[in-house]
Amino acid sequence: MKKYLITGLLIWIPLAITLWVLQLIVGTMDQSLLLLPPRYQPEVLLGYKIPGLGALLTVVVVFITGLLASNILGQRLLLLWEYVLGRIPVVKSIYSGVKQVSDTLFAPGGKAFRKALLVQYPRQGSWTIAFLTGQPGGDVANYLRGDFVSVYVPTTPNPTSGFFLMMPKGDVIELEMSVDEALKYVISMGVVYPEQSAAKGRQ
Repeated sequence: MKKYLITGLLIWIPLAITLWVLQLIVGTMDQSLLLLPPRYQPEVLLGYKIPGLGALLTVVVVFITGLLASNILGQRLLLLWEYVLGRIPVVKSIYSGVKQVSDTLFAPGGKAFRKALLVQYPRQGSWTIAFLTGQPGGDVANYLRGDFVSVYVPTTPNPTSGFFLMMPKGDVIELEMSVDEALKYVISMGVVYPEQSAAKGRQ
């Protein structure tokens, strides 16, 4: 009986968590409907609520925004928008910081999180997965002697939190596994490892 219960849990737990995450995402995106005037709310027009309509509206708005920002007029309007936000003291600090991070992570030509690394952390002889985020810059680079790289060491099973480290390039090992494979490895706490790496280990 214990065996069957565990097997059943292994089937239902991933499905339940997946549905919960999807419900959370769709529910959050549905809040975009609150931006519409009250008389144009779907519940007022149709008489009932349609789950996911806000998520569809969000995707359409994001797509149209990207489409408009791709032409010359859109880019000028974007520069004007950033200039206006840059004149507001508190908003300037928050917006500029968030924009720099988002541009680094999500820009098509960005280099962040493009390589999975193997590093010794938190002490010599103890290895963990990390991700290359770039190279030290600014005033920090003036105090580092040699070739250094910036790495992000995620925690498990929640990789959204972690530690930022600047390490000598010679102390990191670039892995052949993709970033997605490395993330799965971290999230599963080492249980789910890439099949390619497993095949090499058996040879």
